[in-house]
Amino acid sequence: MRLYDTARREIVDFDPPTNVLMYVCGITPYDATHLGHAATFLAYDVLQRRLIDRGHQVRCVRNVTDVDDPLFAKARELGVHYLDLAGGEEARFNADMEALNALAVASAPRASSAIADIRRLIQAVLDKGHAYVAGGSVYFDVTTFEKFGTVSGYDRSTMTALAAQRGGNVADPNKRHPLDFVLWQPSASDEPAWDTPWGAGRPGWHVECSALALRELGPTIDLHGGGADLIFPHHECERAQSESTTGAPFVRHWMHTALISKDGEKMSKSLGNLVFIDQLRSEWDPMVIRLGIIDHHYRVEWEWDDGLMARSQERLGVWRAAVGAPDAELLEVVRAHLDRDLDTPEALRAIDVSATAGCDVRAAAALVGIIW
Repeated sequence: MRLYDTARREIVDFDPPTNVLMYVCGITPYDATHLGHAATFLAYDVLQRRLIDRGHQVRCVRNVTDVDDPLFAKARELGVHYLDLAGGEEARFNADMEALNALAVASAPRASSAIADIRRLIQAVLDKGHAYVAGGSVYFDVTTFEKFGTVSGYDRSTMTALAAQRGGNVADPNKRHPLDFVLWQPSASDEPAWDTPWGAGRPGWHVECSALALRELGPTIDLHGGGADLIFPHHECERAQSESTTGAPFVRHWMHTALISKDGEKMSKSLGNLVFIDQLRSEWDPMVIRLGIIDHHYRVEWEWDDGLMARSQERLGVWRAAVGAPDAELLEVVRAHLDRDLDTPEALRAIDVSATAGCDVRAAAALVGIIW
């Protein structure tokens, strides 16, 4: 199997041990599952299926970020407790994933479950001289980690611009350097707070994932994934704080999925140009939705169009109508496409050819998670 590695910026051999450790950044549960979420998690689902098919056991951890600014803001807007909002949206997300036939993950830990782990990790970072306390917050000092920036490959100006766009507060006067990031911060009056030696408050976003990954999987992960918008600052910061404390490589292979557009703009909650999975499920068979999504390569940005579901329904109808003898070579052809950087579009086209010839394609379809 060969997969693109974000940090190495090339397609490389992915040859993990029999027991594969995988961490995928999950949702911040303050709204419904949208198409971007589904595309990301289905890509890692297909990868897991192929790894299992190759004889691996996969322990996939997908966190739930239930301590974070967007969740608190939405709970404040709705006048509800943030954990009540998180619980409802997490349940809705899980229902969507189950309908789309995503494999159950080994663990889906909440950030709120890891406060003790987070405090220990922050103290370790401080003890090793990679962080400092200022203005009631704890910051990671990026100048102490010379590999900072090597996951993304971005230059300092690009990192600074992205940090500013993605909540990094580069102008914070308490920081020694604009790219330093928060490990612990004071809470607002209506936000949860936990006691620490540095004052009551709550964790920063990046440290939550490091603490959960280290707790659930240990110091080194075989593959870490998420959407491309997480490359910087989130994954860059995760690596820095994790390796600064453990001294071990945090991730062997970094994998990221491309963003999706609608109406000429990247889908985002701020723009409101989202396609929600539960809305699609009210109109279409979930297998039609899954098929439409995985007909796009995980690394290629694509644009939603309103005809996608109808085309996918017609396509799936051809597959389901094919009841002749199975194509003896099809499964191996699909496996080969998946092993070439998870090329689901070509795998689906191979299934199309066999189905059009009347061959039973259920085994090959099942390998990419399409069942009937």
